[in-house]
Amino acid sequence: MYSKECLEIFLEKQGQLFDEPVAENLEEAEEFLEDCMAVVVDSLKEVRNYLEEIGADTRGMSLKELEQASEVFALPKGKYLIVEG
Repeated sequence: MYSKECLEIFLEKQGQLFDEPVAENLEEAEEFLEDCMAVVVDSLKEVRNYLEEIGADTRGMSLKELEQASEVFALPKGKYLIVEG
């Protein structure tokens, strides 16, 4: 479901969302992301739409601020992983 590249980025940057590691390897990362139903979207506009759908208040947030949100992980090719912490 999640690309190897996506899992590697999550493993490397999970500290931006969690105080302690939630995964130590690719398998654990995939299990964790599946358990919390993390999603991959194709643009920051889709990040905004997703966050609004789950009830987050994104009014007044710039695209740069959305990209820097702790639950948003930038992936290659302009995609984003969103993990609800």
